[in-house]
Amino acid sequence: MLLTVSVGIRQGLGLFLKPISADLGIGREVFAFAMAVQNLLWGLGAPFAGGIADKYGTGRTLAACALMYAAGLYVLGISTSGTGLVFGSVLLGLGLSALGFSVVLGVVGRAAPAEKRSMALGLCAAGGSFGQFAFLPYSELMLSQFGWSQALIIIAATSLIMVPLSAGLAGQQASAAAQQQQSLGAALREAAGHRGFQLLTLGFFVCGFQVVFVAVHLPAYLADRGMEPWVGAWCLALVGLFNIIGSFSTGMFGQTYRKKYVLALIYFGRSLVFIAFILMPLTNTSALIFASALGLLWLSTVPLTSGLIAQIFGPTYMSMLYGIVFLSHQVGSFFGSWLGGYAFDVLGSYDMMWVLCIMLGFIAAALHYPIADRPMPRLAAQPAPA
Repeated sequence: MLLTVSVGIRQGLGLFLKPISADLGIGREVFAFAMAVQNLLWGLGAPFAGGIADKYGTGRTLAACALMYAAGLYVLGISTSGTGLVFGSVLLGLGLSALGFSVVLGVVGRAAPAEKRSMALGLCAAGGSFGQFAFLPYSELMLSQFGWSQALIIIAATSLIMVPLSAGLAGQQASAAAQQQQSLGAALREAAGHRGFQLLTLGFFVCGFQVVFVAVHLPAYLADRGMEPWVGAWCLALVGLFNIIGSFSTGMFGQTYRKKYVLALIYFGRSLVFIAFILMPLTNTSALIFASALGLLWLSTVPLTSGLIAQIFGPTYMSMLYGIVFLSHQVGSFFGSWLGGYAFDVLGSYDMMWVLCIMLGFIAAALHYPIADRPMPRLAAQPAPA
C-alpha cells in the first residue's frame, strides 16, 4: 500500500510538464532538470536509507520521509520559478529514498522464504504499478479541474496517508544474528568486487533512463502530436495496469528460470516495443497499445534485480545493496529526464531520445547475459540456479 501511494503519485508528475513550463514561461529543460534532480537524489539517498533500515528498522524513517515527500509536492505546487521546482524536487527525491523500492523490498526480501522470495518481490512491485494505474487518472482529474498549482497541493495532502501506513513496517530490520555473520563493510566489499553485481548495476542504469524518459516526456510527446491530455494520462495509467501483470509474472518466472536471462529478454523486448512505436502511424489506439505492451516490461525488472541480489548475497543487507544498484538506475533516470528536455529544446523533437532508448535496451540485454548468479560460498551450500 505504501508503494501504491508513493510510486503512483510520483509517476504522474510528467502530466505537469507542459502546463508548468507554459505557465511559468520556462523551457521544458527546466522542468525536466527538476525531475532529474529528484530522481538523482532518490538514488543517492537510497543506499543510506537502506542501510539505516537494515540496521535500525524502517518505521520512523518511512514516516519522516513521507512528511518530506508531501512537503516536496507542496513546494512544487506553490513554485513560481525553476528554482522552486528544483527545491521541491530535492525534498521529493529525499523522501523517495526510503519510500521507493529499496527499503520496502528489503523488508519483503528478508521476510519471504527463499523459494517464494521472487514471487513476493513481484507482488510488491505490482503494488507500485497499481498505484500508477490508480493515481494517474486522479492526477489528471485534479489537473483538469483545479489547474497545476492547486492540483499539486491537493495531491500533497493526499500523500500524507503514507505517514500512518509507515507504522505497519515499524521495527522491521535484519536480525542481529545475521548481522554478526557479516559486517556492513564486508558486505560492501564483497559486492563491489563481484562482476555480476557490477553488470547488474550497469544494466539498471538503462532501466532508469528508459522508464523516466517515458514517464516524464510521453504525455508532452503525444500532446505535441495533437492528442488530447487524457491520452497521455491513460497511456501512463495503462503502463501501470499492465505492469501489475508483468511484475507478478516475472516474479513467478524468476522462481523457475534464471533471473538474468529473464532480465535480458525484458530489455530486448523493450527495444522492440520502442521500434514498433516509432514506426507505426501514431493514433490514440496505437499509443494505448504501445503503453500496454511497454507496461508488461515496465518495472518487471525490479523483482528480478532485487531477487538476484538476495540470491547472490543473501537477504541480510539486501536493502543497502539494492539501494546501490538503484542509485545507478536513478543516474540513468536523471539523464533520461534531463536529456529529454534538453534534446527537445535544442532539436525540437524527441527523435534522438527514442533512438537512444532502443540502443541502450539492446546493450542492457547483452550486459545481463554473462552475470555470475551463483550464491556466494558463505551462504551455506545453496543449490545453484537451474
